[in-house]
Amino acid sequence: MGIGKLFDISRSGLKTYQNALNLTSHNVTNASNPDFSRQRISLGTEIPDYRAKIVFGSGVKISDVSRIQDNITEIQLRKYTQTTSFYEKQSKYLTNIETLLNEPSELGLSNYIGSFFDSWDELAVNPGSNELRTNVIESAKKMTSKLNDVYSGISQVKDNILADAEALVNVLNAKLKELQSVNSQIKETSLIGDSNNDLLDERDKLIKEIAQYGNINVSIDNNNVANVSVGGIFAADDNHYAEFMADVSGDKLSIKTSDGNASIALTGGELYAATRTYSKLIPDYLNSLDQVATSLMSSVNQLHSQGYTIHEPPRQNIDFFTDYGKGFLEINGELLNDNRMIAISSDGNNGDNQIALRIAGLKNEKLIDGKTILEKYIDFTSSLGIEKQISDDNYETHDLVLQKLNEQRASFSGVSVDEEITNILKYQRAYEASARLTQVADELLQTLLNIFN
Repeated sequence: MGIGKLFDISRSGLKTYQNALNLTSHNVTNASNPDFSRQRISLGTEIPDYRAKIVFGSGVKISDVSRIQDNITEIQLRKYTQTTSFYEKQSKYLTNIETLLNEPSELGLSNYIGSFFDSWDELAVNPGSNELRTNVIESAKKMTSKLNDVYSGISQVKDNILADAEALVNVLNAKLKELQSVNSQIKETSLIGDSNNDLLDERDKLIKEIAQYGNINVSIDNNNVANVSVGGIFAADDNHYAEFMADVSGDKLSIKTSDGNASIALTGGELYAATRTYSKLIPDYLNSLDQVATSLMSSVNQLHSQGYTIHEPPRQNIDFFTDYGKGFLEINGELLNDNRMIAISSDGNNGDNQIALRIAGLKNEKLIDGKTILEKYIDFTSSLGIEKQISDDNYETHDLVLQKLNEQRASFSGVSVDEEITNILKYQRAYEASARLTQVADELLQTLLNIFN
């Protein structure tokens, strides 16, 4: 083996340890990057020089740069990301609705309903009192106004959820497009044998972000390309990506492919929270309000129409409420203009209070599914509160697991600065030794040249 071989061996060492220093420095600078997976260098020997029966070494090379990652942890991270995102988003939607109800309080609809029935009881004490008749009208106004505020507020939340779903879909589409581009780059680098660890980190980051929006399924092919589906529908690979849209049909919100031919079967993520709250929870809440309002209107009208006003001559067949629709319970305009139209006499005698007592008694009658009007409304507010509490508790539980998984990932895949600094010192010494070998080879060469001069 000649002196030239020494130069080759020293050059392999300089090149290898220079690259090792570069990669270790890359690890150090990404120590605070939560989506970075540390990379580990594996050193190997260059192809040896075979001469007769003697084998001469040819130096060192980087045989592999591996990406340190636990695939099981990554799968669990995606799973808990989509469930945590679902409960967090649904809790926010329900908080908006719960704020509108303002229950229990003096400003809640339950208090106004109770006050409305109580005003009839008070009027029964003195049927001819102008003040007490006015109090009935005012309590009815407060009740119907609050009912309308609650109904329209929930309807506005529903509109906001639709707008939010459309925005979420736009972000999802952008993420899928980006994933397709990264997949394409990964495939190109894999086919030519180049290292693509940073691209794989970017791929996994995008997959976790996509999991925030819906339940996903991921398969990785031999070229490290991620084939992703969302809710059972193809979403992205290295050649194509899907685009989705928010679609409303009747009271149902769904997420469909852009051509409208297929719907995503959502079971997790923020989009599931949007579709479930929009399509199931809010319609149920509004239906409960409709039941309360229509039962109240029909039961009060049934009794009030039997009563007589205090006019001369007295009138009968007067409805207290004239219409109801979408949260608006309309009070008879004749009563608003003239409280003498309130009909509480059962026989035309101005001193009779039987109708007032019977209307007041509606407060305790089982009028809706074996429940009173107030009990039905309280059931609605309770169901909302329970749903929100479940969302809050599940979010807290899943978020805690997600934090632990991120900590687990960081401990396994994250960068240990102390370890990397140790590697830097090790590679620096090896680089210096390779440089010294070059110097030795040069000195040998100079000595040889001087012999022949």
